[in-house]
Amino acid sequence: MDQTFKCYADTPEEYYDCFIRGLKERNPGEPEFHQAVAEVSKSIVPYIFDNPKYIKGQVLERLSEPDRLVSFRVCWEDDEGNIRTNRGFRVQFNNTIGPYKGGLRFHPSVNQSVLKFLGFEQIFKNSLTGLPIGGGKGGANFDPKGKSDAEIMRFCQSFMIELYRHIGEDVDVPAGDIGVGAREISYMFGMYKRITNRFTGTLTGKGIEYGGSLIREEATGYGLTYFAENVLNHHSEGLKDKVCLVSGAGNVAQFAVEKLIEKGAKVVSMSDSKGMLHVKEGIGLELLQEIKDLKKKGKRLHEIQATGCEYHEGKDPWGIEADYAFPSATQNEIDLDDAKTLISSGVKGVFEGANMPSTNEAINYFNKHNTLFGPAKAANAGGVAVSSLEMSQNNIGLSWEREKVDNELQSIMKDIHQTCVKYGQKKEKVCYITGANVGGFVKVADAMLSFGIY
Repeated sequence: MDQTFKCYADTPEEYYDCFIRGLKERNPGEPEFHQAVAEVSKSIVPYIFDNPKYIKGQVLERLSEPDRLVSFRVCWEDDEGNIRTNRGFRVQFNNTIGPYKGGLRFHPSVNQSVLKFLGFEQIFKNSLTGLPIGGGKGGANFDPKGKSDAEIMRFCQSFMIELYRHIGEDVDVPAGDIGVGAREISYMFGMYKRITNRFTGTLTGKGIEYGGSLIREEATGYGLTYFAENVLNHHSEGLKDKVCLVSGAGNVAQFAVEKLIEKGAKVVSMSDSKGMLHVKEGIGLELLQEIKDLKKKGKRLHEIQATGCEYHEGKDPWGIEADYAFPSATQNEIDLDDAKTLISSGVKGVFEGANMPSTNEAINYFNKHNTLFGPAKAANAGGVAVSSLEMSQNNIGLSWEREKVDNELQSIMKDIHQTCVKYGQKKEKVCYITGANVGGFVKVADAMLSFGIY
């Protein structure tokens, strides 16, 4: 098939259908990538029809094709002396407004489709922050769970032996993601420094003692709460005394719960891959700290024995009566049936802490029921925002105080909300999906057109 597939259509609907058909033909067997592009395109196509320069410039077609995708073998030795082999990736999707920026994910589910969906989403998320960063993503189908520190170190070092040649502080700046925290970043940065003999801000999420930023660990969860607060304030509502459902028990969920508690909300759930923890009277800071300590040891929520906690194996929290939901575990954790359950449970707002945690069918159902919906590319942009602030601190050789970084994060999340309102306002209602997609698109698209054809 002609890889320069071009759509000729008289209506936005025809253009959308033609574009998605061409995308699937060019990228077979990549359902997550198809889903992400379809969700974004649904909002953008009407806008580009009103602005034909984007059609003439084939911007959407160019945006949905990565600049490059690198796949490589990662060999390492386990503690038993066995040679193990995994596959590593880096998807450098678009660097129109700045160096590629996006996390590294270590998880058995990692494949080309997953990383392309994440990299594509990252373009718009990074644009929304207002900071000069492009979109990328990477990782490996390596599972750090159950591995010793020595095994993880050997894997990270082997991974970096190939990755180092594709990244740099002005080229591509990876960060952490699922399965990649401060420990993994440390091992990779150490190997990068050793290979290149350079001490640069090429990775973010670094330890404070060697160039990291304060509140980077908390940033995604805090930013999620700040964004939700902006949305609710805009609609004359708030978080105080509201019952909130949070899924997940990792970094994003932990710090979303922490900030929600600080804002006066009552958080009654967290979850992991095996089940759901229900705390009817609300999770307190003491219990949250116990959960944090448990997760640092690689243990699961069913081991929590605190009074008032109920663990339900194989269950998710969506059937609990609540005001707002914060899906913060993984992609596609909320399907159409879950969306129906949430609405019947009284939930009035859903704010995405994970990347693409809601299927397109679920999103459509939320829209039909006028549910406040904060899409991930806006709601969970706090992590990459503070990553970019870490890059800035590295560039000028300074370390900012916690309060300054937090104030910058709050300002960025407020600006993201204003962008969503600007591009998503429809009479009395704000469509945050349209606002985030179009708001993220315009900056990148205009920059692409200014560069000409290349």
